[in-house]
Amino acid sequence: MNKFIRSGLLCAILALAIAAGAGCAKKEVGQTLDDDELAMTESERQAAAAISNGIIYFAYDSFDLAEQSKGILTQKAPVLKQFPQLRVVIEGHCDERGTEEYNLALGERRARAASDFLLNLGVPASQLQTVSFGKLHPAVMGSGESAWSKNRRDEFKVFKPKY
Repeated sequence: MNKFIRSGLLCAILALAIAAGAGCAKKEVGQTLDDDELAMTESERQAAAAISNGIIYFAYDSFDLAEQSKGILTQKAPVLKQFPQLRVVIEGHCDERGTEEYNLALGERRARAASDFLLNLGVPASQLQTVSFGKLHPAVMGSGESAWSKNRRDEFKVFKPKY
């Protein structure tokens, strides 16, 4: 019987080792690209990085674009026009204050403000989408103006549709 227990234990350990190795391959930073990145050329990847960089921030309870934000958006516009195959999702975010409903609406107005500015600079509407996350995805945890000011933002996520 002792032989059967050892054999069963060995089989169980072997099965766990195989399952762990097969299902949990370690991904090293910078080695794995998602499907959108695999479909992009090197110049498209560089353009996507230029568009994604440059978060814009908002004053408390506001969706007005500051001059600095307008400058950042003005830099994104020619890149978007040069790469019409790329699409950008503008994500509107808020700080933790206010109700969920209020912050979802404010986040939408923030994303729409950036989208409208880009449209006025000649970026085609077909390249732009907006979404509001309200206060659901803070960039910085914590209460106080130093955290809140980083959470009142628009972020830009670039993708290339698979046609």
